[in-house]
Amino acid sequence: MSSTPALETFPNPRPGREFEIAIDCPEFTSVCPKTGLPDFGSIRISYVPDETCIELKSLKYYLVEFRNRGIFYEAVTNQILDDLVALCRPKRMRVVGDFSARGGIKTVVTATYPPA
Repeated sequence: MSSTPALETFPNPRPGREFEIAIDCPEFTSVCPKTGLPDFGSIRISYVPDETCIELKSLKYYLVEFRNRGIFYEAVTNQILDDLVALCRPKRMRVVGDFSARGGIKTVVTATYPPA
């Protein structure tokens, strides 16, 4: 059994209508793989669902799993996009990792599906 919580979906209640879902996770944390220090930021997810939507409680637990994981900003943003696209196969999705300033440098990483 995996220690990582399983992401879950539920059926799109309006599959015949195109609409966008926006999710903001303002308390995202991970660990810098070079220094071991905590990184803080906001993960913003927006997507147009196809057959399924992302269940939010499972998403919350999935994101918490990054709290003790050493991973670069670019990698975590793309990993979240890859995992969510594999989960729900949206029509379109955008994940923005908006990370707090560290050492005088602020970083924002944006990953999209399908790729531009």
